[in-house]
Amino acid sequence: MNNNQKDRIQSAWKQVNRFFKSEKTIRNARVSYQVIWNLTLIVIIVGILGFSFAGGVGAGYFAALVKDEPVRSKEDLKKDIYNYEETSEIYFADKVYLGKLTSDLEREEVSIDKVSDHLKNAVIATEDEYFYEHDGVVPKAILRAVYQEFSNAAVQSGGSTLTQQLIKNQVLTNEVSFERKAKEILLALRVEKFFEKEEILETYLNVSTLGRNSSGRNIAGVQAAAEGIFGKDAKDLNLAQSAFIAGLPQSPFGYTPYTQQGEIKDDLEPGINRMKTVLKRMHSNGYITKKQYEKAKTYDITKDFIGKKTLPTEKYPWLTYEIEKRSIDILSVYLAKEDGYEEKDLKNDDLHEQYLALADRNLRQNGYKIYSTINKKIYNKMQKVTKNYPNFGYDKNQTIIDPDTKESKIVQEPVETGAVLIENKTGKIISFVGGRDFKREQTNHATAALRPNGSTMKPLLVFGPGIDLGKISPGSVTSNVPVSIPDGSGRLWKPRNYGGGSLTGIATARETLKNSYNIPTALFYMKILNQNPVSYLEKMGFTSLSKSDYSNPSLSLGAMTNGVTVEENVNAYTTFANSGEFIDAYMIDKIESKDGEVIYQHKVKPVEVFSPQAAYLTLDMMRDVVNSGTAASVKNRLAFSSDWAGKTGTGQDYKDAWFVATNPNVTFGTWIGYDTPKSLQGTYNGLQYNNRNIYYWADLMNAAYEVDSKLVDPDKRFEMPGGIVSRSFCAATGLLPSDSCQKAGLVKTDLFISNQVPAKGDASLIDGQYVSVGSRRYAALSETPSEFTSGGFMLDPKSIDEIGLKYVDDPGALIPGGEKWGDIAGTSATLNDNGKVPDPLSVTVTDTTITWGLHPEGDVVGYRVYRNGQKVASISAGSDLVYTAGADGGSYYVTAVDIVGKESAPSQSVQTVAKKSSTFVNKKDTETDSSDQEKDEKKEDTKDKDHDITDKDEKDIAEEEE
Repeated sequence: MNNNQKDRIQSAWKQVNRFFKSEKTIRNARVSYQVIWNLTLIVIIVGILGFSFAGGVGAGYFAALVKDEPVRSKEDLKKDIYNYEETSEIYFADKVYLGKLTSDLEREEVSIDKVSDHLKNAVIATEDEYFYEHDGVVPKAILRAVYQEFSNAAVQSGGSTLTQQLIKNQVLTNEVSFERKAKEILLALRVEKFFEKEEILETYLNVSTLGRNSSGRNIAGVQAAAEGIFGKDAKDLNLAQSAFIAGLPQSPFGYTPYTQQGEIKDDLEPGINRMKTVLKRMHSNGYITKKQYEKAKTYDITKDFIGKKTLPTEKYPWLTYEIEKRSIDILSVYLAKEDGYEEKDLKNDDLHEQYLALADRNLRQNGYKIYSTINKKIYNKMQKVTKNYPNFGYDKNQTIIDPDTKESKIVQEPVETGAVLIENKTGKIISFVGGRDFKREQTNHATAALRPNGSTMKPLLVFGPGIDLGKISPGSVTSNVPVSIPDGSGRLWKPRNYGGGSLTGIATARETLKNSYNIPTALFYMKILNQNPVSYLEKMGFTSLSKSDYSNPSLSLGAMTNGVTVEENVNAYTTFANSGEFIDAYMIDKIESKDGEVIYQHKVKPVEVFSPQAAYLTLDMMRDVVNSGTAASVKNRLAFSSDWAGKTGTGQDYKDAWFVATNPNVTFGTWIGYDTPKSLQGTYNGLQYNNRNIYYWADLMNAAYEVDSKLVDPDKRFEMPGGIVSRSFCAATGLLPSDSCQKAGLVKTDLFISNQVPAKGDASLIDGQYVSVGSRRYAALSETPSEFTSGGFMLDPKSIDEIGLKYVDDPGALIPGGEKWGDIAGTSATLNDNGKVPDPLSVTVTDTTITWGLHPEGDVVGYRVYRNGQKVASISAGSDLVYTAGADGGSYYVTAVDIVGKESAPSQSVQTVAKKSSTFVNKKDTETDSSDQEKDEKKEDTKDKDHDITDKDEKDIAEEEE
């Protein structure tokens, strides 16, 4: 710097110095200072006032946003935040896990001490790194979120803590608004005040939505995620698995590895990348080391994803839905009682529907544990037998309306089935078969399908009640011939026996049940119809009875208006095994809340139906059904022997086939038939329909025996109670045997309740004469030629009125031909003279044998054979209509004789050819001819001889029928 420059600087400084020191400058500076200071003060004051105003406005605005939010107590908040849906679980018997019931969201609660530390740390590091430091909210996070909102920032980082997220999920909604956010902040502060951090974290871990599981179902909560994605408990998750689950809440269905069908997605990168992000944050926050981070980051998480898991509704469809249905019924009653109602109040349809809907929602949300009575191994075995059983029968054509085209089309309808196994003393349903293919037909044929129960009704409605009412005993007898019974509507009901045959004249109750005779069953039922026998069915749990069933005599054969389920029909049979007490069958043993409280426990409530004596006698009769009656074929198929008592059943027109049997431990029954009722009659694989069902019954029982032989094959037999005695009776009337009954060989022995032993002696048999026409016998008239009558015992109609005589179409049919009934006929079984001489008949001859047919006029009782104009034989109409002529030939004709002795004109004459023979033979023939001439001269001797021929023919017929 030169001297000139220095001079200029010094000159300038002097001028500045003079300016600030001058009085004018000082005076002006004082004024400026005052102005600036005042302006500064004003700015500061305005700033303070503005800030205060803004804060006041903000506070007022916040207050306005939350003014409608109630001040919640700790109990209110606890109720709200812990009120999350949890899927109910179902179990087989003995607490064997079956699966989860269907719900919109599958969740399983878990306590925080059973959650992996890695998972807890991963959630905190990812969702709320200041969780253990804040009091529910993080102010700077909120300010950042507000700034981003107002500035429309491209990245929205969010400002919610775990506590706020919990409030949003459990108490508030997902609505995006300042009002909801303000309430969220307020409630988060209160939650932090009332609850410990671990409680808040535990709840968050249980409520978070976490995508889908390997069944394709929506899941929430870390336990459901651990099970549904990795097949393990939440406490057993490794670091990588924990990080994967912790990353799901941000985009549950974007990051989940499964599709809606439960299949693994093709693109798993989004979820894997999110897992790596979580791991990075865990490392940044000091939860894991660098080494752990690097190892977990390269971990192949895809190998841990479990494959598609079958839902209970897919593997056990009938069982799952049945448990669900019964649980809803139970819960509806429980919830109604909680609200002050009684079970009877639910008879109101509207109220009932209301509580069924409430129960259904609770069942899917409240995490109940439902314990059933179903034995898993037996159930599985029975389903396998059903799937592989080869003898159900033919598929048949069925016309249906196509749901898409609305046009009719023909489909193949298979034979369906239903079966139920019940433990007698408890009523537990051990197993059942709902059908053959759930995908084809969802109806549960064991518990829901109603079908007429055929002859399986007989012990329940006729014989059990009849014995209990003192009107029937095993030795009681009634008619087993065609009858006509008024049906109450002015029409006559004509029951027929199975197959249209088996008409034995008179039958005992034991024989009737053993051989399933319909006609005598109907007559036995008529003896008790006026004593309301249907009330016995009510006591044994029949719920589908109609008004007309109470007066319909055909109900005795199972002709129900609506039908009955397999379960109810089988359940009723347990009454006999339980000494006359009915124990209602059940499938739900216990229901627990998610807290372990037992809210339902089944209790056995026996209902007295029959006396122990009546129950045992009915059982004893049903033993004969299995041992030698209509169900005897079961012994050929059953792999074990037990004290079985049961009954077969056939629906009208062979549309249903039943078999129900009981032993001292269990009762089991099966049904087969078409969903659209069709006849089962016919042979399939060499088996008639009844044997196809009986063999199926046996195969199912064999399967159960393989699993639990002690259950289905007890060592003990049914024990006969006191008050039962063995007594003899007359098979003609069921009364005490008389001398005549003894001589006729009609005495039988059977069991009786001691105070129901017959007190009267039999007086039905009296000496008399009868005639035979075909296989039937009729009382002889005074005009009847004695050559055609037989001496024997007669049934007095006055004494046999109790066997249903008034309903019998033809009393002559009561006494069948055959050795069993000997020389017995009914005195009321008479042939009426038709008032005319019988028409001539036609005969045929072959060599020396002359034959003819039964005369078409019903009053013809015998035939006379003439040779060369002389009578040589008298033959009863009940004998073989044949005569063998002598060897020397001759001219023969035959006449017919009616009940009053009128004789027809001769038939055409026929010539027999004489046979050539030795001198010895010719001499004998000559002697025979001489004898014939003597017979012509001595008619009485001839008559005795002819009677001997008639008796011989009758004996031959009896032996042939036997």
